[in-house]
Amino acid sequence: MTADPEEVCEVVITAPDEAWLLNFTRQLVDARLAACGHHTAIRSIYTWAGAVHDRSETRVALHTRTSCVPAIIAITNEEHPYDVPCVISLPITRADPNYRAWILDSTTSESERAHADL
Repeated sequence: MTADPEEVCEVVITAPDEAWLLNFTRQLVDARLAACGHHTAIRSIYTWAGAVHDRSETRVALHTRTSCVPAIIAITNEEHPYDVPCVISLPITRADPNYRAWILDSTTSESERAHADL
């Protein structure tokens, strides 16, 4: 049996509103762009427009295919309340093979999405 060449990753997105991010996560999972999203309340200290801000935010860690990341970034930039949202992708270099298979099974590859648009 040959290994699936598709890579998996974790995509981190932060938002100021927990309800918005929960709804957004559900949208991505429903669209099969993410297998799941793990939410955590966080406190962010950052610079914006020349000032330092200290705010509560919510962070989601999405588990997905690397090929889904461009679509996730595009949708986030369209719908996110921030002008410049935090959207970063971190490689998953090792995972339980069954969990990795579940991520792949729960998401749609770039080629599958392209064929669905035809």
